[in-house]
Amino acid sequence: MPSLKSFRNRIASVKSTQKITKAMQLVAATKARRARENAQAAAPYAARIAAVVANLAQSVAGEDSAPALMRGTGRDTVHLLVVVTAERGLCGGFNGNIVKLARQEIGRLTAAGKVVKLLTVGRKGRDLLKRTYGALMIDHVDLSAVRRLGAAEARKVLDQVLPRFDAGEFDVATLIYSRFQSVLAQIPTASQLIPVKAETGGAPGGMSAGESDLNGAAYEYEPDETAILEGLLPLYVSSRTLNALLQNAAGEQAARMAAMDNATRNAGDLIKKLTLQYNRQRQANITRELIEIISGAEAL
Repeated sequence: MPSLKSFRNRIASVKSTQKITKAMQLVAATKARRARENAQAAAPYAARIAAVVANLAQSVAGEDSAPALMRGTGRDTVHLLVVVTAERGLCGGFNGNIVKLARQEIGRLTAAGKVVKLLTVGRKGRDLLKRTYGALMIDHVDLSAVRRLGAAEARKVLDQVLPRFDAGEFDVATLIYSRFQSVLAQIPTASQLIPVKAETGGAPGGMSAGESDLNGAAYEYEPDETAILEGLLPLYVSSRTLNALLQNAAGEQAARMAAMDNATRNAGDLIKKLTLQYNRQRQANITRELIEIISGAEAL
């Protein structure tokens, strides 16, 4: 049986761990609230630009004059998967669920005879995918030093995507990220980024975007719709990318908060169990010592 000292040391160690996990839970709760506020603050812009693009797209869809980002390359051979995960761990199955969806997409596309390329955003996704799919990786976007996500980070991702599309290195780009639904639910999502598919029922991530016809109003554009879309589509793609980053950040902190809460509870249960074992062992030691004293006294 372990000694009483070993029980005391282990209880003290678990208590120290419990303090750390509790502190991490509180920090994650604060960060999760801020991340949700950031995502909500970006929602009106995302909703309006999605509605405008959807309205304009109706008049140019299927035409040869449509912008390249909407028209695509005309092929469906090479797929670029942009996998967005967290830079850090200790957030339960958050990163694993995103990577699982990415692996499913890779398997589905490979089985269909497509060529797959990977661009990772977030260290955890890169580390998990490079073991099996290292040969498919073309680059990595490091956001580990970023304190608050914004348009600059979305542009950093698109700087790796748009030039490759212009060069014809891929035909379809898909964002794989975790869509924030609630503190307890983050949904791994695959959303086509290029060619652009205008959202007619809402903005990315489930945000309400209004009707695609802008409430029935009739608009005449100057210059024409194609020229406007040429300048607007990069902003729309940037909005979609920023939305994925913000959704992912909110989901990461919510998952970390839940994971640290579970860890704190498990530590408390372990402390109770160890304390019970310690008391039983201490009682057994006292009983054994009393028996030895009584036996010695009787022997005299």
